[in-house]
Amino acid sequence: MQSRISQRPMPQNGFTLLEIMIAVAIIGILTAIAIPLYANVQARARIAKAQADTRALATAVSMYSAHMGNVPPALTALTSPATNSSNQTAGPFMAGIPSAPAGWSSYGYTGNPADGTFTITASGDGTSISVP
Repeated sequence: MQSRISQRPMPQNGFTLLEIMIAVAIIGILTAIAIPLYANVQARARIAKAQADTRALATAVSMYSAHMGNVPPALTALTSPATNSSNQTAGPFMAGIPSAPAGWSSYGYTGNPADGTFTITASGDGTSISVP
């Protein structure tokens, strides 16, 4: 009498090398897509901060000009009270001059007292901002 022993394949425990290689390739592709997008988000955030800061500085310069009748000689004049020709005191117009985003130049200011115009500039991340 001959007994039949059936040979069933053993259930597979774990992953094959091919499956692991496919998973690593997928993770690599997703990483290659995500890293440039993340870097772009950081650059856009720095640009948005610089735009907001220059607008805030322009607003403070305009308020100073309305009070004093002339543009300030420098941005630092915005951080202390100012007394105009009518002996009225106002300010400070800003608590402090904001620092530029990382990798950006400091905020530049050019005022023209003759015609009351001014320009606030910043540059970085391949972008230049000029207000107004």
